[in-house]
Amino acid sequence: MSLHDALQMAGERGLDLVAVSPTEVPPVCRFLDYGKYKYEQSKKEQKVKKSQRSTVLKEIRLRPKIDTHDLQAKANQARKFLQEGNKVRVVLRFRGREIIYPEMGWKVLRKFAEELEDVAAISGQPASERRTIFMTLSPGPGNKKAKEVKVNAKVENT
Repeated sequence: MSLHDALQMAGERGLDLVAVSPTEVPPVCRFLDYGKYKYEQSKKEQKVKKSQRSTVLKEIRLRPKIDTHDLQAKANQARKFLQEGNKVRVVLRFRGREIIYPEMGWKVLRKFAEELEDVAAISGQPASERRTIFMTLSPGPGNKKAKEVKVNAKVENT
């Protein structure tokens, strides 16, 4: 069909002539309401963006001589971050002569990880760099909110 005839038919029907695949020979076109089409496409994109969750990396700072109650308070804060679906980076920093006893720092990190083992999984090995030890925790299998997000995404897709 010629372009002139197709445009005339679209005008009679009150629709637009949209090239679906202009690179084909001959080009494939459809009659449709272009405004409605663009609106539906933007709604689909918004739905896809809504279902995607960006993870944020939160940071918790510790010291090797931290007291048990303070460690539990930091663990509770990290638990909140993990339940929201964020990753948590735990940084233990040595000051002054504390660097002589790195085993104290490793012990504190181990205790911190044990405190959060029900909601977190250690992603990668803890690493030591100069006067700091880093450990990254990601939401683990016990995370209720992360499970709810996955279930909701499955329900929306069906």
